[in-house]
Amino acid sequence: MATEFKVEREQDLPAAPEQVWKAVATRDGNVGWLYPMDVEPRVGGTVSRGPSTVLAWEPPHRFVCRYADDTGFSNTLTYLVDEQDGGDRSHLRMSIHWVHEGVPDANWDTKSDAAEKHVDFYQHSLAEYLTHFAGRTAAYVRASRPEPTSDPGDFASLRRHLGLPDGVAVGDGVKIRLDDALGGPQSAVVDYLTADFLGLRTSDALYRFFNGSTWNWPIWAGHHIFAGHVDEESATRAWSAWLDKAVTRPSA
Repeated sequence: MATEFKVEREQDLPAAPEQVWKAVATRDGNVGWLYPMDVEPRVGGTVSRGPSTVLAWEPPHRFVCRYADDTGFSNTLTYLVDEQDGGDRSHLRMSIHWVHEGVPDANWDTKSDAAEKHVDFYQHSLAEYLTHFAGRTAAYVRASRPEPTSDPGDFASLRRHLGLPDGVAVGDGVKIRLDDALGGPQSAVVDYLTADFLGLRTSDALYRFFNGSTWNWPIWAGHHIFAGHVDEESATRAWSAWLDKAVTRPSA
């Protein structure tokens, strides 16, 4: 007997289908809002995440890829792009569909809960990218705390370290505190905020922070930087150091 999990989302986007297609079906586009993902542009081609296999390639309207492993698990990702308003806007339908033949592992519920919430954050980031940064080249910088956490106070510590005031809300303009190695203090807009995620938009970046405490995972950051050349290795080290300082616990 198969266990299944599916997430489906629809959204209107301020971009032509060709722009949306580039964002969801190419590496250069994915780096601007998701994470690096190489896509071989043909049916039967390889997608680096997984890796997966391209099942449908119909630019700029339909992209489907599927990952499967030898445990009986598969994950199918689908993007459907429709033209709106004479081609200046698009309607996107996306879905992820997990299937596990037999008994799934003990973390199935945790992973599926996390996946659904991450999808919402990523799809929001897609809209932010297409609205504010379409056509600009991004660098992706990922940094993580080394240990998992189950304490929501750790993410609250991170927000305080950024200089976000208590009661901050989506849409608020803020001044965030960053080390000189990260560009120093910057003006930003809070574009996403839940107990599990924080999104900040500046003139040159989408800063994304992920709270692991709900799932006993590490806190991490996955940023999209549009400020010209970025040394990703140096930036990763700098953000890792920043995270270490941002999440502090009282001494035993």
